[in-house]
Amino acid sequence: MEVKTKVEDRTLTIALQGDLDHHAARGLMEQADRLMEQNLPSKTILDLGGLTFMDSSGIAVILRAKRRMEALGGNLVVVNIPKQAARVLETAGLARYVKLI
Repeated sequence: MEVKTKVEDRTLTIALQGDLDHHAARGLMEQADRLMEQNLPSKTILDLGGLTFMDSSGIAVILRAKRRMEALGGNLVVVNIPKQAARVLETAGLARYVKLI
């Protein structure tokens, strides 16, 4: 999995490319935690547009990022969700907890 980041005006964007599975999830969660700690964003955008696959491990990544942003007093938005990933998120009912665009 490739991760690209950008910080602008207290907004952290984390763009993902490749497969988000249990192998990639742990490292991604740790990387996202570090980025949030270093940049203290008021908003984090998780851009899934480059994902080719996502399993239920992606749900854990998103929920952890949401909790981290809440602890920082900010919010999380998930954008550019591919169809396969959208099915995983819809099945889990994640739209009740996280803003999905």
